[in-house]
Amino acid sequence: MTQAPVGAAGRIVTGAEYVKQITALESDRRARAAFHDLVLRIAPRGAPVLDFGCGTGIDARFYAERGFTVLAYDVDPQMCDFFEQQCRDLIAAGRVSLERGDYRSFLARGGARGIALVASNFAPLNLISNLRELFARFAELTGSDGRVLASVLSPYFIGDLRYGWWWRNALRLWREGCFSVAGAQAPIVRRRLADFATQSEPYFTLTRVFPGRPRQDACGIEFGPGRGRAWLRLTTCRYMFLLFEKPLGPKAQGRGSGGRHG
Repeated sequence: MTQAPVGAAGRIVTGAEYVKQITALESDRRARAAFHDLVLRIAPRGAPVLDFGCGTGIDARFYAERGFTVLAYDVDPQMCDFFEQQCRDLIAAGRVSLERGDYRSFLARGGARGIALVASNFAPLNLISNLRELFARFAELTGSDGRVLASVLSPYFIGDLRYGWWWRNALRLWREGCFSVAGAQAPIVRRRLADFATQSEPYFTLTRVFPGRPRQDACGIEFGPGRGRAWLRLTTCRYMFLLFEKPLGPKAQGRGSGGRHG
């Protein structure tokens, strides 16, 4: 489910070829390092982490080698095959476990509880049209103070303004909060911050946003009422990192974000 590069003739790139392509660009390496840095700052040391859309295991290995216990999931069989090869030592040691299978099965199955942080890197959430049911599943898997940290494609990135698909969908983005374009694996959905906030409720609340680059503001950008221009600080990054936290009480369960904040 990790957003994979596309090779010649529209072929989806997986496995070793995916690793080669996703690590070739300096910008991608910097974005991954920035996301890793945030995980280390947010997740309690040694805590259980769910790597959602784990791809080939680059992130899972990083987390496990720094003391976290990692549950990983991906829908792509070839990605999972490569993951098992690359992380076999950590799997044997009990530091990493991999769940495979189709997405609907992931939503329905039982399993681990008490996950401290769901980490989803390189835009798996942009491949999912209905995020509310996914956040419901994350809520089941996490403890009362569980969090979700997701790297997603920014609809505000000025580098995309060169493309016709952005301009054809700009009005829809403003009015409806999201739009989708064709992708190699599935339609790629780009969402405004307010739409991510709405989709996560009532299970999580979007609290902070971080530009997807190294040396981002340690505190991020607070998201909520009166923060309607947070998106202006996200225009220079292809990715933005979103931090979701569980609401504190019953009143928060009904709190809505509407379309007010970005």
